[in-house]
Amino acid sequence: MDKRNILILTMVISSVLMSSFGFYFYQVIYSPNFLIEKENKFLYIPTGASFEDVQRIIYDEHFVNEAISFGMLSKFMKYDKLVKPGKYLIEKNSNNISVIRKLRSGDQVPVRITFNNARLFTDVAEKLTANLELDANKFFDLISSNDVANKYGFNEETVRCMFIPNTYEVYWTISAENLVERLHEEYQNFWNEERLAKARSLDMDPVQVTVLASIVQAETSHTEENPIVAGLYLNRLKRNIPLQADPTLIYASGDFTIKRVLNIHKKIESPYNTYKYAGLPPGPINFPSIISIDAVLNYKEHNYIYMCAKEDFSGYHNFSSSLKQHSINARKYQQALNKARLYR
Repeated sequence: MDKRNILILTMVISSVLMSSFGFYFYQVIYSPNFLIEKENKFLYIPTGASFEDVQRIIYDEHFVNEAISFGMLSKFMKYDKLVKPGKYLIEKNSNNISVIRKLRSGDQVPVRITFNNARLFTDVAEKLTANLELDANKFFDLISSNDVANKYGFNEETVRCMFIPNTYEVYWTISAENLVERLHEEYQNFWNEERLAKARSLDMDPVQVTVLASIVQAETSHTEENPIVAGLYLNRLKRNIPLQADPTLIYASGDFTIKRVLNIHKKIESPYNTYKYAGLPPGPINFPSIISIDAVLNYKEHNYIYMCAKEDFSGYHNFSSSLKQHSINARKYQQALNKARLYR
């Protein structure tokens, strides 16, 4: 074979090899490699994860069809040196380059967190961290500490006022400190000038409104009654009549299984015993909802100073402005409790 033919053959072979390698690299970069079964799937990369950890996760959790190409392109794009933790949305039939760009830039999807119907900090910690990387115990230790209360201008009794039950969007990797900071920002946003003005018209501050709202919330399961109950307790506060709110006794006792408040409970020595001490207790007895807080700010005006659960166990209440009528209502309810054999 003469030199000319050898040159031609070399050129042909080189061209074929270049085309083959070019096609292969095109496939590595642009061909779908994340052939997940669903329309999309979330990839969780923990804080402190290495590139080897990421490779193991996407392989063990069946994200990629071909792991070698992902690893090779990741190193070429230097993603192996730029791993960022987070929750990432991986769409079906994604190619390597689009996923690597997303992971390298830290383009996380936000997580929706919600807490409501909470009574204690343990409830809040569990609900808020349920869909986060954050450990519930670590978050509980932080929010129940005096350091957090003092930092944001509360004390150990009032710090719960800062936690407004709602749905928030945060990143899966948010730290305990940043989550508390975010909740404080939401607290400040919630107490806008309109709500502050309404609180001032009641001669109250946000903490006092929240404390009263927690009692209102505990008194009734029917939100339409909230403004009526709020008005009733405001009437008592104005007249310096003890609130005599049964839920505060249950809170003071620490036994939340109590269904029937007895005279013995009224003797509990606690600043939360609103039978013994007039005025508001030192802090909220739960984490009142926005509806409950706004019910205090927008209370219904009336002359009621007494309330008693209806004897039909509907959860609604009989309201009255006289002790005589209240005694009648209370007797009916007590008889219903006895008939139902609810003695505690």
